[in-house]
Amino acid sequence: MSAALGSSTLLDATLQHLRALVSFDTRNPPRSIGTGGIFDYLREQLPGFDVQVTDQGAGAVTLYAVRGKPKYLFNVHLDTVPDSPHWTRDPHVLEVTADRAIGLGACDIKGAAAALVAVANACDGDLALLFSTDEEANDPRCIAAFLKQGHPYEAVIVAEPTRGEAVLAHRGIHSVQMRFSGQAGHASGEIKATDSAVHQAIRWGAAALDHVDSLAHERFGGLTGLRFNIGRVEGGIKANMIAPTADVRFGFRPLPSMDPDQLLETFRSLVEPVPISYEELFRGMSLPAGDVPNAEARRLAARDIADELGIPVGNAVNFWTEAALFSEGGYVSFVYGPGDIAQAHTADEWVALDQLQQYAQTIYEIVNRGSA
Repeated sequence: MSAALGSSTLLDATLQHLRALVSFDTRNPPRSIGTGGIFDYLREQLPGFDVQVTDQGAGAVTLYAVRGKPKYLFNVHLDTVPDSPHWTRDPHVLEVTADRAIGLGACDIKGAAAALVAVANACDGDLALLFSTDEEANDPRCIAAFLKQGHPYEAVIVAEPTRGEAVLAHRGIHSVQMRFSGQAGHASGEIKATDSAVHQAIRWGAAALDHVDSLAHERFGGLTGLRFNIGRVEGGIKANMIAPTADVRFGFRPLPSMDPDQLLETFRSLVEPVPISYEELFRGMSLPAGDVPNAEARRLAARDIADELGIPVGNAVNFWTEAALFSEGGYVSFVYGPGDIAQAHTADEWVALDQLQQYAQTIYEIVNRGSA
């Protein structure tokens, strides 16, 4: 099929598929997703593809579809965040206005999934697609299982809302739960540094914030410093009792050039006494993965591929994506998709029609000229 296919025709097909994809409940949590439903729909829409649907357990399902011998793999997740009470319409019924498509997951990132299916049916070029359902939870089974299979691709292009630009670098993300232990007692007497678990937690917080400030000069690919947040602190009983325990939940988002294991150890040992328990709950590496020289080499390789494919290169971003998992697995990988992260996870979530159209047209041109 010629690359002269009308972009409005491609957009109409994309919206038709997006209407169907939004109608399927793939909220995560609860991630009550099986191998039917949305996957039955995708199977039907991908004739001529070798399609493999794999249940990874706990609602984590992948659909891997290949036609021909493509050079690149396009990855997109189908799970969404739960809808909030602030939605003004049914989140699973797509509404299309003059300039946007509104529905749960339309921006993050079923719009890209719909465009990929539309492209698959609009041409017969080589194409590889990987749909997954566990991106919105701290349980990354789908990509881990795929990486073990060792498929040979020159690059993996991961769809997330990047406003139609190739994102070559982003921060990692790490979540930690820790506990301090003290000695319960009456608060009228002298309180030593080790007595109150809450005091220990407060001293730790001050030291942690000071350490983050000391890294403000660190830079990589347009990103600066370490992003850090103390998200939850619990402990103690009442004002006149010394707190026997205190629990702290915190997260940090390092630059690709930062060593997360070193940061984890630094945060663990900032004050004495150290926490009695310290557990990393989630780890998402930075993009690109590797030490500074290797990360920079991978970033430049991704830039060259984006340039070759005619995708404009944008700035690095602070949010995390599964492109980092592919990079850690040895692939050149970057992020590219329609929509703005500002609309992701919001009530009445939407994606701009012009971005959907541009994304679909760009993918169509890539596949049609045999570069995918």
